[in-house]
Amino acid sequence: METVLTSPTKTVRIGPDHPFVVIGERINPTGRKLLAAEMAAWNFERVRKDALAQVQAGAHMLDVNAGIPLADEPAILAEAIRVVQAVTDVPLCIDSSIVKALEAGLAAYQGKPLLNSVTGEDERLDAVLPLVAQYKCAVIGISNDETGISEDPAVRFAIAKKIVARAESFGIPRADVLIDPLAMPIGAVRSAGHSLFTIVRRCREELGVNTCCGASNISFGLPGRPALNATFMAMAIAAGMTCAITNPLEREIYQSILGADVFMGHDENCANWLKYVRAAQAALPAEAAKKPAAPASAPAEAGPEVRDPSAERAARDARRAARRGGSAG
Repeated sequence: METVLTSPTKTVRIGPDHPFVVIGERINPTGRKLLAAEMAAWNFERVRKDALAQVQAGAHMLDVNAGIPLADEPAILAEAIRVVQAVTDVPLCIDSSIVKALEAGLAAYQGKPLLNSVTGEDERLDAVLPLVAQYKCAVIGISNDETGISEDPAVRFAIAKKIVARAESFGIPRADVLIDPLAMPIGAVRSAGHSLFTIVRRCREELGVNTCCGASNISFGLPGRPALNATFMAMAIAAGMTCAITNPLEREIYQSILGADVFMGHDENCANWLKYVRAAQAALPAEAAKKPAAPASAPAEAGPEVRDPSAERAARDARRAARRGGSAG
């Protein structure tokens, strides 16, 4: 159960015997008005910066999406892929709901990418899977179909099984199909976490395929999202998930993933964890130097008042002596 993805110079392997693969989510104009406006105007400077920042933060792959209303999505997606591949060497996940945009992205890409995505609808399967077979890429299969998104994990698993079978009918190897069990907002669907973990286990044990999800959706609408996402990631990894589209810039999330790798036995001699901790410690003096100094009139440190009993006693004696007109000695 190993999915192999490539750029011209780098190979990423996804599977239960490998460290968890982080797919950076930031190059997506959905909910980012400024990025959407810039991409629609063919300004890709923010795309470049987001790509570099996510790779520097630890992303193994990057998701690239150009879903902008009323824009030429196929052309913009293809250009965004070329831009990202010019500044980074990590493999990419080509992300669109429009088949022509997926095709344009595949034509522009150098290497073997991950395609995001196909669902269980027959029409969608017949439109996307031939592209996957033609370009010999990997694909994410999302476990919903014409009936919508079921809250029953057994129904979602059945759709996953259908996607894998249809992919194989097109000559696509099972290793090149990753199932997305769908991370629903836990604030709205109480069983969202348990259902996802159940589907992940079944995909691994019964289908023998890797799993992936858009992890940030699990905490949608709730406060403290990084902490919730970090907890979710560790639990999903323990259930058998092998990669996710998430935000590597969130320190809690990235730390949780590295920690989970340690406990899953995927970080030999804890090498990746030690490297991360040492780099974080080395960066502390630089981060402290960037903080503005406190105003000169401000106390060095705020805290509870510390009383000196001997000083208080001397002060009382001095006040009594002053009232008597004598000295405090």
